[in-house]
Amino acid sequence: MNRPARHPAATPSRGRPKTSALSRAEQLRRAKRAQRARARARGLVHYQMKLPREDAERLKAGVRQVDFARRLMAFLRETVIAVDDYENLKALCWNRSERYLAAEEAFRVYERNWRHVDHKRLSNAERALIASLRDRYGNGVLNV
Repeated sequence: MNRPARHPAATPSRGRPKTSALSRAEQLRRAKRAQRARARARGLVHYQMKLPREDAERLKAGVRQVDFARRLMAFLRETVIAVDDYENLKALCWNRSERYLAAEEAFRVYERNWRHVDHKRLSNAERALIASLRDRYGNGVLNV
């Protein structure tokens, strides 16, 4: 049985009608690039990390909590110190390129370099930081 050949334009196409001369892969690539540009313009950064499966699942569940972002920011403020926020700490870290220090490392920097701390220029915020670091990591004692 000999069937007549169909014209290519007459064959039904699958999916949506083509609205662009670009391939689907190229359209997706451009859409992702535009999405990343919008995120950068809003100041957002994508960060990936490798975790054990159980911890990753726990984190995924935690992210769905209503106040997760607020609690994460509170945790980071408590455990990570912005060097530029404290004048003496910034002076003590003159040879470091990091903008942030772990809180315990900041305590160790103050303790090791206490002789270089300008006590006249200590702000109330920096005094409070040193006191909280001393209580948390030095058992109430700053070995100077």
